Formats: sequence, structure tokens, C-alpha cells
Amino acid sequence: MSSPQHARPAPVGGPLFNTTTFVCGVLIALMAAILFARFLFGLGAVTNLNDGYPWGIWVVVDVVIGSAFACGGFSVALLVYIFNKGQYHPLVRPALLASLFGYTLAGVGVIFDIGRWWNFWHIFWPAYSNPHSVMFEVAVCISAYILVMWLEFSPVFFEKFGMRDAKKKLNKVLFFLIALGTLLPMMHQSSLGTLLVVMGTQVYPLWQTPIVPLLYLLSAITIGYGVVLFESCVAASAYRRQIETRLLEPLARIMLGILSVFLLVRFGDLAVRGVLGHAFAPTLKALMFWLETLSFAAPWLLIGSLTARRNPARLFLAGVAIMLGGILLRLNGFLIGYDTGPGWSYFPSVGELLVTFGMFAIEVLGYIIFTRRFPVLPRAEAAH
Repeated sequence: MSSPQHARPAPVGGPLFNTTTFVCGVLIALMAAILFARFLFGLGAVTNLNDGYPWGIWVVVDVVIGSAFACGGFSVALLVYIFNKGQYHPLVRPALLASLFGYTLAGVGVIFDIGRWWNFWHIFWPAYSNPHSVMFEVAVCISAYILVMWLEFSPVFFEKFGMRDAKKKLNKVLFFLIALGTLLPMMHQSSLGTLLVVMGTQVYPLWQTPIVPLLYLLSAITIGYGVVLFESCVAASAYRRQIETRLLEPLARIMLGILSVFLLVRFGDLAVRGVLGHAFAPTLKALMFWLETLSFAAPWLLIGSLTARRNPARLFLAGVAIMLGGILLRLNGFLIGYDTGPGWSYFPSVGELLVTFGMFAIEVLGYIIFTRRFPVLPRAEAAH
């Protein structure tokens, strides 16, 4: 569906070097130095991983949480192309750009955590495939989705360099790419939850449930809309543009609807399994559970009314709250609520933290470069 002429994307323009890009560059340089040591001397040289906790923040934050944050493109495309809500079309490209960087870096980030990283190509070689493995399904789906997203985003390059014929040819198969771009995230987001299921009793009962794949899928869609609210508010503030409240208000209403379904399923599952009592125990896990729950419930308090949803500051805070809830849900399940037995503990090293900061810095720097130099955001006069 084509957008109106006045709403067509255009480069924002302006200088690329500023305080934000400088800080991003420093963080990326630090990350590169740490990864050089990691690939040369092994995981033990820069991480606090051990036999009890073989997965740290490089997997949990950069991959599990990072891919959930990258669901903005999938969530908006679901509205525009599947449910035919064409009014949200101006949000597709910026959401897809954020998803593109998030998923691409999540895919690359997996290599950081592989012990024998030089064998990463095995996942693409049929002789090494294991169709019964959840991790194999996640790896294949994420890899395929990254390719699909780059193809979906390619019209931005075609428009930038005047390649009209290439864009016309792509439009003929775009429906197929959109279908894949809707199916693949559903598969691997739910499968990321399945990873917790196969961990069995090592995961605390508040996060160990047979329906955790459904919870991860519902929360990923909700997080996707939260990220769109966050990104739209930040971009409008940074580039001094009018915020698109006319689009974000109904989008926020849809987000609240899916959030309600998620919370009903979440607490219904806890009640049916009879484990809700664990939430009232005097433990760190119970505290983290309520922080997670309050983060997911906060958007209802912030933007529950129509008047509140027209307030950009409240939309921004609601997006932040949803993102925080998504972080805690996954952090609690994979790290805080994970116990492999006595004698083992884990806290990320400075090197692990700097690599994670560097990954996010790449996303921020990439977003700035693309929005300033390529037709991603709607023209400023299109905003109301």
C-alpha cells in the first residue's frame, strides 16, 4: 500500500558527527578491543561464564532481549499488511530499520558466545542440521528473518540511488517476503521461550511453564509496539520534528489490548499451576517478579485514557515501561530465576558489559546514519 505523497519518507539530513555519535564510536572501539581478546584467547579471558552458567548477557541481553526489542518491524507490519491498517504505513520503515539492526546484531552476537566460533558455519550446512533441536530452529529462523528484512528494507537503497526498475521487480515478490516476515518472528520468538521449557527444574516456577512460548510471543509483539512508541518519541525530539500522535495514540491502544491478553494469560497460568504463592515469598526472585509485573502494568496507569495517550511524555514512558518489563521477563527466566545447583554463580564481567554497550551503540549509530542519509522517516511536514 503506497503512502500519500506528503508522507513519503525522506532523509532528515544534517551532520553525522556529534556528541552522540562520538560516544557510540568510543563504545564500539572498546567493544572491538575486547572481542579481539575474546577471539584470540577464548571466552575465559574476558567473561565470567562457567560450567554452571554457560550463557551470560551476550546471549540473554544481546540475543534473547535484543531480538524482542527488534520486533517493532514485525509488529507494525502485522497491522499494515496483515490487518490492512494502512494508516500506520509511515511507521513501517523506521520500525523495520530498528528491527534490522537488532536482529542482525543478535545473529552476529551469537558467534561471540560460541566456544569454537570458527565452526559457526555448521548451522548452515545440511550435514550438521538437527531438526529436533530448539536451538537449531531458532538459529535457522533468525538467520532467514535477517535475510528477509534486508530484502524488505532494500527499497530504501533503491530510492536513494534511483534504481526504479529494481524496486518494481522487488514489489512483485514483496507479498511473499511480507508473509515470511510475519511467520518467522512468530516461530523463533516462541522458540526462545521453549529454551526455558527444556531447562526443566533449573528454572524457578514463576517462569517455568509449558506455555512460556506463548508468553514470549505475546510479550514480543507488545514490546514491538512499545519500542515504536519509544523510538518515535526519541526521533521526534532528537530531530526536532512534530511527534506523530495521530498514529501513536491508536497504536498505543492496540498495544494495551495485547498487553491485557498477556497479563491474563500470565496470571491465569500461575493460578492454574498453583505457584502464585512463590511471588509472596521473601526472596530476590519474588521481588524481581513484582518489578517485572509492575513494569508491564505501568502502561495502563500511564496511557489508559484517551487524553493520556495524546500526551507524548506519557507515550514515551509507556514505551519505556513495556521495554523494561520485557527485559525483566527474559532476564528473570534465563539468569535470575535460573539455578543450576549449589556452588555456581554468575555476574557479568566489565568486558561482557562493554561488549553489550558496544552492540547497542552500533544500533544507535546505524539508526542515525540511515535516517540522516536515507529515506526512512516520513517528511517532517507529514507529521501532525
